[in-house]
Order: sequence, then C-alpha cells, then structure tokens
Amino acid sequence: MKLSSALSLFAVLGGVSAFAPTPAGRQVATHINQSSNQNPFGNAASLEYTGGTDANNKNYSKLSEKLNEADIERRKIAEEAERRERAAEIRREERLAKIQYMKDMPENQPAGTVDEFMFKEGVQDQLDKLDNDLVGLLAVKRRVKEIAALLVLDKMRRKLGFETSVPSLHMSFTGAPGTGKTTVAVRMGQILAKMGYARRGHVVLATRDDLVGQYVGHTAPKTKEMIKKAMGGVLLVDEAYYLYNAANDRDYGQESIEILLNVMENNQDDLVVAVAGYKDRMDKFFSYIPGMMSRIGNHIDFPNYSSDELVQIAAVMARDLEYDITPEAYTTFQRYIEARMELPFFSNARTVRNAMDRARMNSAIRTFEKYAIQGYNGGECTVDDLKNISAEDFQILLDDILNADVDKRIFG
Repeated sequence: MKLSSALSLFAVLGGVSAFAPTPAGRQVATHINQSSNQNPFGNAASLEYTGGTDANNKNYSKLSEKLNEADIERRKIAEEAERRERAAEIRREERLAKIQYMKDMPENQPAGTVDEFMFKEGVQDQLDKLDNDLVGLLAVKRRVKEIAALLVLDKMRRKLGFETSVPSLHMSFTGAPGTGKTTVAVRMGQILAKMGYARRGHVVLATRDDLVGQYVGHTAPKTKEMIKKAMGGVLLVDEAYYLYNAANDRDYGQESIEILLNVMENNQDDLVVAVAGYKDRMDKFFSYIPGMMSRIGNHIDFPNYSSDELVQIAAVMARDLEYDITPEAYTTFQRYIEARMELPFFSNARTVRNAMDRARMNSAIRTFEKYAIQGYNGGECTVDDLKNISAEDFQILLDDILNADVDKRIFG
C-alpha cells in the first residue's frame, strides 16, 4: 500500500514539472521545430504515396491517372464509332445519288466510241506492237484483244457511273520455250498500265530460285521481296510447277505458293500474277494446287511455230537489226529449221535467234576474210557487204547438222 502511494506521488510530481517555467540559460530540445523532418509524427514513413521501394510498384499508378486514361479511351472509341457511322451515311447518300443519276440518264446518252478509248488510252498502239513483234499466234493475239476489249468497255461504263469491279487478270501461259510468252506478258503489262489497272505496268520474271529459300525462314522473305518488286505490274513465274515438289511434303516451295495465293486474292487490284510452263506439267501442277487454278481467269495456250512462221520470225529479226537476207538465203534457212525441228531441245523463236546470231557471225567472218585478209577492192567494203546475209552463211549451220555424228547434231 505504501509502495503504490509513493509511485502515484512520483507520477504527479513528474507531470507538474513538465509545466514548470524553464530556468534562465537552459535550452530544451524541440524536435518538432528544429528537425529537418517536417513530419509531426516523427521519422516514420509519410502517408503520402511516393512509390516505395518495392520492385512491383511500377505496375501500379494513381487512381486519377487510370480514370483519365479510361476517359481518353472511351472518347477514342466514341469518335471512331461516330466516324464509321458518318462514313456509312456518306456512302448511302452517294449510293442514292448514283441511283437517281442512273434513273435520270436517257437511254441514248452518248458514251463515246470504242475507237476513241482505244487510241486515247494507247491500247491500240500496244496491240499494233504485239502484231508487229509476234508472228502467227492468232489465237493468242485474239485472247489478248478480248481482254483489252473488256478493260476498255469497263472503263467506258465507269465513266458513265455504272458499277464496275476489277476483273480477274491473273494469267496462265502454257507452251514450249520460245513461243512468245514473255513478250505477251510485257505487252499485257503495258496495256494494263495504259488502262489504269496497273500503276507501272512492268514485268518481273521469277523462277523457283528467286522465290524459294534453302533453309527454314528463308522462303517467305525471298517471295515477299519479289512480290514487292512486281507490285504495280506483272509477276511472271516461269516454270511454276517447280515450286511444288509432290515427293517431298516438307519442301519449302509450298510456303511460297501459299504467299502467292494470298497476294493473288488480296492484292489483285495492284498485282497481276502470270504462271508459265509446259502445258502437261502446268495441268499437273494445277491438279496439286486447285487454289491456284481457281484464282486464274485467263488461260492462254501458245502453240509451236510452223517452219514458215519461223522464217518470218527470222525476217523480223533481220529487219530490227538492219540486215538484208537474200531470197536464196531464206530457202537455205528454212531447210535448216526443218532439220533442226526434228532434233531434241528445239526452242522455236529462241532457236531462230541463235541461228541468226551464228549467221551474222559467219557473214562477218566472210566479209573480214574477203577484205581484210585477201585485200579485195583495196580492203574497202560497201554498205551492202555490211548488211548482207547470204545463203552460204546459213549453209554452214545446215552442214553442221547433216554432217555431224548423231549424238552431236543437237548442237548444230
């Protein structure tokens, strides 16, 4: 009892001393006013959020910031919906205006002449060049003119306001080498450019080596690079059947084909894909890849040239190179062509081009020997000597076939 009374008295005296006046000259530490920490609660962590030291704090943010971001996102969604609704309304108004325009249009409204569009757009010029550059191939030229007619009439309809759509212009060229497939592809690209169906109208020639890679991840970049080069024109895939290897289901060519199919479907307004090769092999290729067959709307077969047509091709080449072939030389050349057609690896116009190159070389050797070595006419030759290709220049080619061993005749 006495101990508890003593403790109570000590506590009272201590509390009273806290309110007693401070003696002069004595300083008392006032931590609240003199400390650099303005927190009245001492050195404990402040209630204000400063991010803390936890590494996961970067995943959190202030509630006000989250609300502001959500508000911005809602505004964007609302603006996008309003934009789509306005665009749909504009399309409806244009559609109604077009319907009314078509109703008000008289039946005898002049649309212009076909010839006017053919000449104005330069289509007729390209068709004339096709006739001038290619001998024969009447069926091919007729098919090209049919496609050109569709494009011309489609543009005339568009001018009057009729509904139009880009026709399927992807093509398949089948035939032996040297039958003019590349030449027709070039002319078609230029016609498409003239009519506004291709931005550039150029032709990019590609083979399997240009499209298919040698290891995983290499094919897609190669194929897309070739497609990028051909955009705005024509991508001509020569011997396209080599893209697919039926004996190897892990062949990388399948990836290239899938990319081409996707581009043919989604970018047909900016790229025309033409596949070329031998007819029997192309038919087998299409049986393996039916998606390719269904995307190609124009199948053009290029027949082999006759011997008479090949002689005409030689005349065209001589005309372009400014050479004169004598009538006797044409007779000898036709005998050579008929013999060469019976041998393997005959390539139509390419064989003619090779024969013309050899005949020019033979003519040059003959002229050089006559004037430079033998000194005929003091070594001075005439213009006719420089332009002339004679029968003996082609006779050398014919003799190479007739006199060579059987296994060497194909090189004649």
